[in-house]
Amino acid sequence: MLLARPRICLVAALIGSVVLGFFQGQIDPYFVDILSHIGINITLAVSLNLINGHTGQFSLGHAGFMAVGAYTAAAMTLFAGPHVLPATAGPVLPMLWFLLALLAGGLIAAAAGLLVGAPSLRLKGDYLAIVTLGFGQIIAVVFRNIESLGGALGLNGIPPYTNLFWIFTTAALTVYVVTTMVNSTYGRGFLATHDDEIAAEAMGINTTRYKIVAFVIGAFFAGVAGGLYGHFTLTINPKGFDFNRSIEIVVMVIVGGMGNTAGVIIAATLLALLPEGLRDLAGRSIPVPWSSTPLSLHWIGESRPLLYSMLLIGLMLLRPQGLFNLRRGSSKAPC
Repeated sequence: MLLARPRICLVAALIGSVVLGFFQGQIDPYFVDILSHIGINITLAVSLNLINGHTGQFSLGHAGFMAVGAYTAAAMTLFAGPHVLPATAGPVLPMLWFLLALLAGGLIAAAAGLLVGAPSLRLKGDYLAIVTLGFGQIIAVVFRNIESLGGALGLNGIPPYTNLFWIFTTAALTVYVVTTMVNSTYGRGFLATHDDEIAAEAMGINTTRYKIVAFVIGAFFAGVAGGLYGHFTLTINPKGFDFNRSIEIVVMVIVGGMGNTAGVIIAATLLALLPEGLRDLAGRSIPVPWSSTPLSLHWIGESRPLLYSMLLIGLMLLRPQGLFNLRRGSSKAPC
């Protein structure tokens, strides 16, 4: 009975993904772009929430796993695709190859998560954060120096395979997997590791194994999100997966409430909309009673990063537990 509601949510989300994918051509490209960023943000934030929120670790290298998945998937479709797919292939074979590329990107990212997690997850707190931060920087430097993958300029001309169906199907599967895993009997080990690692080990729980599993699963979905991102933007470069990108994903988890899946989804959506709202506000002007010339708000365009940062600081001061964390440790799905 515990999985009944998540399954209903999953079916409803998959139906919604099919509808969005079918009618995507009739939606304004601007709104398609916003919806795409929302869906990718949800996948990234929910997967990181498994590590930072449910398991109680602090990873700052999620963008590195995203980069591994993006470059792996892009290399398969851009370089190997033309040699594997026949010239007369219909729409089905390229989509199957794209699915294989996404899975390969996720698996390589998961392997990178295992490579980083196995030796470093015995560390805790700030030390683990520093290790994962270093991993993210190493990944960016490695891709910047691989000339066959575009070097510092990155890869261009990636096939436009990503659409709203792929994006929101991946987001729905990510939410379903994380929610059912945490609420399962096995998943209670994640929560025990989060609440009191020493007590959990005293009870015979292998906390290191749970941390590695969380790291690998989170890295897998981050890699898939990276593949979707690359085939949506059609160009990727190492700067797109730098430290700032990792911080953006961490902020989504913190704003939504650590360990609160529903809150993280809402936060990922709002933080994708906030820059667009500030951009729209920058193009407006407001009347002032003491002058016939309206006050232009164009300065907001230059000050958007500052305003964005001030809003986040205010949030941390007023709601340090997260904007949507109504109760501690909530791992319920939105429905």
